[in-house]
Amino acid sequence: MHTEHLNNVKPGRVAFGWFVSAAITSLVVIAMIAIGLLSRDGTGGTAWGLLATFIGFFAGGWYIGMRAGRAPILHAVGIGLFSLVLWFIVNLVPGQALDAESWNVGAAYGAGLILLQIVAAAVGGSIASRSARAAAVGAS
Repeated sequence: MHTEHLNNVKPGRVAFGWFVSAAITSLVVIAMIAIGLLSRDGTGGTAWGLLATFIGFFAGGWYIGMRAGRAPILHAVGIGLFSLVLWFIVNLVPGQALDAESWNVGAAYGAGLILLQIVAAAVGGSIASRSARAAAVGAS
């Protein structure tokens, strides 16, 4: 059964999935700092940071896949678009008011990071959605 339809995507689940992803990513980064893989100032850990992002967004996609059971790839794309919207708001509101440039990243790195989030969430969501549907069929 093909479930990738826009009417199966719930914006609330996308937003909550993003928050789960961000929380897990933060937890993984804190754990990496605790064991010494990352430093507190954020230097020298781009690969570890990308791994933390992959793990966090995989977990967020897995959560959405288990909860929704439908349209895991569209939910993952929604998570990536939600990241873009939040990045825009953070840059626009406090970034302009405080004249801060800490959120500015290169275009290629930013696009790659969004793509990583979408792919990780899609993989996690697809695995969870498939196992949730298999469990539902087995329970019947």
